[in-house]
Order: sequence, then structure tokens, then C-alpha cells
Amino acid sequence: VQLVESGGGLAQPGGSLTLSCVASGFTFSMSDISWYRQAPGKEREWVATIGRQGNSKTYVDSVKGRFTMSRDNAKKTVWLQMNNLKPEDTAKYYCYRRGYWGQGTLVTVSS
Repeated sequence: VQLVESGGGLAQPGGSLTLSCVASGFTFSMSDISWYRQAPGKEREWVATIGRQGNSKTYVDSVKGRFTMSRDNAKKTVWLQMNNLKPEDTAKYYCYRRGYWGQGTLVTVSS
């Protein structure tokens, strides 16, 4: 199982970034996929989950209305579109699938 995130970087408050997670080594279309994040000095927290066919999406309250998760099973890829970014969104973002983590991609929101 391999999960490879990309798309992190520096954004200004109010800005946008889109994270990607490309998966391999398992039946992607049969797996729920989640995003987690870990801010400096804090515990890792769950951010969002998307169901196998992309119809079911759940989000932590702090990102509802700002973040959108999507997937393309043919491309074995999930995305996290992040809009109206806030400094408190600064964290390393991880893709997760049932016991497996990606290496993470760093998002920094700062003016």
C-alpha cells in the first residue's frame, strides 16, 4: 500500500490550495479514504473522509464549508480542495486508508 500526497505549500489567509493523494497497492475503489492533519505541537486530527464511490463525505466542523474532498477511482486519486484558508489550517496533511499513512504534505497559511 502506498499513498503519496502532494500540493502543499504556502498560502495567504483567504487563499486556496488543492492537495492530492495518489494511491497504489490496494483496491482503491473499495476503500474509504481520509485526510488528517497535524499542526506543530498538536496531535494529529481527522479532517475529512470520502466513501468508496464519492457520494459520502464527512468533515470536521472547523473545515465545513471551506474544504471539499473528491475522488477519481479510475485515477486512484483523492483531492482536498481547501478554500478560505486560515492560519489555524497550518499543518502537515496526511492521506489515510485503514492502517496506512502517506508521508504528508505541509500546508502553511501565513501573510
